[in-house]
Amino acid sequence: MELETTPVRRPIDAGMARSWLLVNAARAELFDPAQASEADQIVLDVEDAVDPVLKPAARDAVAAWLQHNSAWVRINSCETPFWSDDVDRLRGAPGLAGVMLAKAESAQQITDTFDRLGGATPVMALVESALGIEEASSIARARGAFRLAFGSGDYRRDTGTSADPIAMAYPRSRLVVASRIGNLPGPIDGPTVGDLGSILREQSTMSVGLGLTGKLCLDTAQAPVVNETMSPTFSDVEWANEFLADFAARGSVIRDGSDPPRISRARKITQLATAFAVLQTSGAPAV
Repeated sequence: MELETTPVRRPIDAGMARSWLLVNAARAELFDPAQASEADQIVLDVEDAVDPVLKPAARDAVAAWLQHNSAWVRINSCETPFWSDDVDRLRGAPGLAGVMLAKAESAQQITDTFDRLGGATPVMALVESALGIEEASSIARARGAFRLAFGSGDYRRDTGTSADPIAMAYPRSRLVVASRIGNLPGPIDGPTVGDLGSILREQSTMSVGLGLTGKLCLDTAQAPVVNETMSPTFSDVEWANEFLADFAARGSVIRDGSDPPRISRARKITQLATAFAVLQTSGAPAV
């Protein structure tokens, strides 16, 4: 008789996870390597990565793997005939960490998905269209919403926007503001396609500058770069520790209006540094 096991969750909490690795659900041989990767979270993709005729088999493979492992699953849009089968097949799966709802365009879609899954599974809204961006604030405030993510490729296809950082700054900023309004963690940026080096690092740095705190990945090799770029730097951690130590040494007394935001920033940096095992001293961060 097979013993029951509790699927092991990823060590980095999904609320602050930086790298989100998308894995083709039609290729079950990729599931274990993804689990062993450095990605903060993995997302088994039964949506765009899978041909419609292969979706039932991919869905079954995901459900079987989640009996003894844990992952998020990108499910099909509510506007497709596949959504209902996705949520029904995944509901109650022991290792289902949450679902990423593709092409989210309304708060009702988030809540319907949340309720259909039993009212306890977090729903990440993957916003991929002009309508989704305009509705981002209501999506972020929807019951069941956990975090927002940016489907940058489909957004460009929908709007005709170029990949230029200036052209794409507006939708990214909208997701950042909407996340704050909805009291959600920072949003997750879209992936960098076909690059594992300087462009990925540059785009991840730009994402951080705009206020996004995670990034979708298409390859296991992208995760370490995203993790490093989206973690506090050594100098950030050093400043935060020194500032908080000085603040404590003066009796935690506010000197002027610049202190409260700096205290908040310093505390956030130390929280992230602890979660991501970023060391203040010389050496490489354990990310």
